[in-house]
Amino acid sequence: MLRHAPDRKEAPITRTSHDLVVDDAALAELRTPRDDLVGERTDGDDRFVLDHGPFDRYERTLAVSSEPDGRHRVTESFDYRMAMPVWSVLFAVPMRLGLRHRRTPWWAPPDRLDARAARVMALLACIQIVDGYLGTVISQTITFAADEFDRGDTAQGVTLAVIRLGVLVALGVMVLADRKGRRRLLLATATAAVLCTALGALSPGLWFLGGSQLFARGLTTGMGILIGVYAAEELPRGARAYGLSVLALSAALGAGMAVWVLPVADLHEAGWRIVYVVPLLSLFGLAAVGRRLPESRRFTANPVDAAPVDVEAADQRGIEGRRLLLLAAVAFLFLVFAAPASQFQNDFLKDHRGFTASGITLYTVLTTTPAGIGIFMAGRLADTRGRRGVATIGMIGGTAFLVASYYATGGLMWGAHLVGVVVGSLTVALGVYGPELFSTRHRARANGLIVTLGVTGSASGLLLVGFLSDHFGNYGHAFAIAAIGPLLAAGLVLWRFPETARVELEDLNPGDARLD
Repeated sequence: MLRHAPDRKEAPITRTSHDLVVDDAALAELRTPRDDLVGERTDGDDRFVLDHGPFDRYERTLAVSSEPDGRHRVTESFDYRMAMPVWSVLFAVPMRLGLRHRRTPWWAPPDRLDARAARVMALLACIQIVDGYLGTVISQTITFAADEFDRGDTAQGVTLAVIRLGVLVALGVMVLADRKGRRRLLLATATAAVLCTALGALSPGLWFLGGSQLFARGLTTGMGILIGVYAAEELPRGARAYGLSVLALSAALGAGMAVWVLPVADLHEAGWRIVYVVPLLSLFGLAAVGRRLPESRRFTANPVDAAPVDVEAADQRGIEGRRLLLLAAVAFLFLVFAAPASQFQNDFLKDHRGFTASGITLYTVLTTTPAGIGIFMAGRLADTRGRRGVATIGMIGGTAFLVASYYATGGLMWGAHLVGVVVGSLTVALGVYGPELFSTRHRARANGLIVTLGVTGSASGLLLVGFLSDHFGNYGHAFAIAAIGPLLAAGLVLWRFPETARVELEDLNPGDARLD
């Protein structure tokens, strides 16, 4: 039995109940406060209320009557409001089923979220969808834009490489975020990124598209970094990788939306421009999210001008400097392969395999949608089993199958790409290291620097693969050479990276003030 009681100011209250016939032992268990999907405390006879969990409101009551055979008939009722704006509809049925069983369901984070963390995650996921869309438009459309402007593979590679310089814009945003706060910069950056992206629809040539995307992509990169930092500062220690995997799925949803729109490129030579206009619709949603998103609690607890706690500033800088170089080196090596593998896919399918825009959309949707399984599993495994092993498997396995897909044709090409994307999605486990290994006062700036240095790997890879594909007339040989990068990165992860699963941020960064 399920119904919604509308409330004019808040999300609907859900009321659900189910009947059980139990013995004395099972009844005693039902009368014990829960500590699984929700943490309860007793509030009267057979009534339990919220102690900790992802709810704004929660109440469980029992109505008990005796049966002739000595057993008990119990009606267990729940009255709750989830603290997940926008996404509560998606979780309506899973939450109802999850509450019926006294265990943590498979889809829930390893560490339970409280109401604030759940709310912040839901709002960040909304912004991440926009970020995913904006970060995909150039890779999805450049081959069609190049056709309209009569430019070749090398011009595309140069344009995509130049766009990477926009990371300097992202770095500027990160420096301000460490001084001014996460919330303000995130919302301003998201709005500016949408507007700059829309300018691409007016491009008179590839040079204008590249220039506008330089700023738009830089702002979009800043969005993505800030979202990851924000989430890490809000989530419990056993749910950071899980949270970032959920945000990665949100970004994938946004990227998928760009792919859904792409078939308009088949309608007219200039049809690709519509893809750049669609994000303007998100401005209304961003405004609504901004009204509800609080400032990061760790940023609030660690003012910029406060001295580090329990550690010398020089020692802290030395530790963070070494971490920065290590993370930047891995990012560089990984992106030498990953960036061109993503950016040149449409050109490969269109010019080397004869796909239309609709065919590219079908291929992309069918071979990348299952990656959600790998992304979700990466988050859970990284929180429960550790980050290093999961990330290494993703880099080595994903790279091998993706290289094979550029050599293969027909069903083998589809299958190799599918496996490569699913296995490669395990590298999501790497994403949590950046926010974890730096103090709150330097976290955004450090992550901006890592991305900035890593983008040189993207640019190098794009130039390398663009040149080699023109030289060999074959993308497979180009990617086989570029694959050396992620293999070296995997070795660094196994050899030098610390294990940070289930460790508090303040233990990793002792200069930060602990939260109450």
